[in-house]
Amino acid sequence: MNQTTLAGELQFRGVGLHSGFKVTLRLVPAPPGAGIVFRRPDLNDFEIEALRRNVAKVNFATTLMKRGVMISTVEHLMSAIYGLGIDNLYIDVDSLEVPILDGSSEPYVEAILRTGLVDQNCPREYLQVTRPFSWSEQGKSVSVEPHDGFRVSCLIDFPHPLIGVQTLDFMLDPEGYRREVCFARTFGFYREVETLLKNNLIRGGSYDNAIVLSENGIMNGTLRRPDEFVRHKVLDLIGDVALLGKPLLGHLKAYRAGHAAHATFVGKLLERTDAYRMTTLQPAR
Repeated sequence: MNQTTLAGELQFRGVGLHSGFKVTLRLVPAPPGAGIVFRRPDLNDFEIEALRRNVAKVNFATTLMKRGVMISTVEHLMSAIYGLGIDNLYIDVDSLEVPILDGSSEPYVEAILRTGLVDQNCPREYLQVTRPFSWSEQGKSVSVEPHDGFRVSCLIDFPHPLIGVQTLDFMLDPEGYRREVCFARTFGFYREVETLLKNNLIRGGSYDNAIVLSENGIMNGTLRRPDEFVRHKVLDLIGDVALLGKPLLGHLKAYRAGHAAHATFVGKLLERTDAYRMTTLQPAR
């Protein structure tokens, strides 16, 4: 497979989930080998590469930081980019947080698919897992083992009547991502709202961009799928694993994990150079 980028520019406007700030985001085609790079046009186009080494915080969202400049809540957009197989892209964000939109990655996915991708006639490089590697801590675990493609398995367990234990297992490709994952929205518990607000979080949260759960049900609308919760956790997992910087070839398994566990796993996997190799599967045409 060859590297790809967007066929044209895209623009989105919205608010940051945690900051509440209004933000404009532009997706701009990038040349082969550029990777995924965030830019802050409000700060002289300061660049932050979407890589694990730039992860600064993982408290209720994944935040990138470089030399004190921040881009927060990148996981939904990164998930869409990875899920659709985009290799090179500039992401211009004129504030410190990516817009939350409807709480899923579907608005990004649908806009990208309408615009289309272009083949850049340059081989794509993969991170191919060659031996099993796992990480676990305090009842959470993430592991990976060799596999021909990218397979994702996830289990979550929440003591809520609408959630409980949910699992999802599927092969990730652009069509599978669109069908199985991209529509799933972030969710939270109403009982936690006051505490989160006191900690300067979810300032931009609303019934329009998250599933809000009461003790026994949903306070806003209906679910898009009965297991939308685990599907959103997989959406987050894909967005965080995208910070490897290369598409993964392996079977990824997550158990009761979240942003912090994902980031720790990615960092430790990158250190284990005996567990993977970098490879191109096909030469450029």
